[in-house]
Amino acid sequence: MRDERRMTPGTAAVRMVVMDPELEAFVPLFPPADLTDPVTARKNLAGLAAAVPAPDVAGMEVEDRTVPADPDVAVRIYRPQRAQGAIVWLRGGGFVMGNLDTEHPWAARLAEGSGAVVVSVDYRPAPENRFPAALDDAYAVLTWTAENAADLGIDPARIAVGGHSAGGGLAAAVALRARDEQGPAIRFQLLNQAGLDDRQETWSARNFTDTPWFTRDKIATSWRHYLGSRPATPYAAPARADDLSGLPPAYVATAELCPNRDEDIDYAVRLLRAGVSVELHQWPGTFHGSQAILSAEVSQRQIAELSAAVRRALAA
Repeated sequence: MRDERRMTPGTAAVRMVVMDPELEAFVPLFPPADLTDPVTARKNLAGLAAAVPAPDVAGMEVEDRTVPADPDVAVRIYRPQRAQGAIVWLRGGGFVMGNLDTEHPWAARLAEGSGAVVVSVDYRPAPENRFPAALDDAYAVLTWTAENAADLGIDPARIAVGGHSAGGGLAAAVALRARDEQGPAIRFQLLNQAGLDDRQETWSARNFTDTPWFTRDKIATSWRHYLGSRPATPYAAPARADDLSGLPPAYVATAELCPNRDEDIDYAVRLLRAGVSVELHQWPGTFHGSQAILSAEVSQRQIAELSAAVRRALAA
């Protein structure tokens, strides 16, 4: 096992963090953590996603649809048998990478494990489409899902939003916007290793500068691509929101060696203080996105927990 030693700024203290050995073996196989070239980054992610075995979807309907909006938004809908609720799912990828195909292994697993309809959103990527393009796409799909609940075979009172990494940040922003605009009722928000704060001021953001897959430079580049020259607002970086009251219950999951770890934990605590019910799960020995390593026991538990959280939240 490798020791990750990080100096705490301003002190001589050394913190030792041990990575899960089943995950560590795969770290050398990852491409460089770099978003300065979006085209190459997208190709790298597509290659990684193609190597992930997709689950069997024979027991569910999978359909590509187009949600009317300005512009229209492509979605992929996963309908398990006897689904009662739905989750509007937003992919990770630093606001820059990914599409419906790269997200397919995870959206399908979420539908299979949770029993919920999963509406996977192909939101517009940065830097070609800066904030608020991705948020507008996600919110349009939430509204469409609520308005078309009967067609989807779900209860409109059982709709969740969720996502991983940048998608988790978008899910939190959608929840804020729906509250502020008296939009569709959201029953639950699932925030997995979410990108919530562009400022990178937390302990984990300042100390985990060169961790696998997600580095400080990569995060900074991601936010530059997303925001451009615009200042961050709470709808771009939800950690900037002053008021978190009235938001839907949340499941917040963090990875121990993830720069986003502390901003996610802080957000969960602030939700609790605002009277919002929260389940918080911190996964030891993991790093950002490491649940993609399906052979690791901890990854299997992470994916099972995410699915179970959705199932519980949307149950009668």
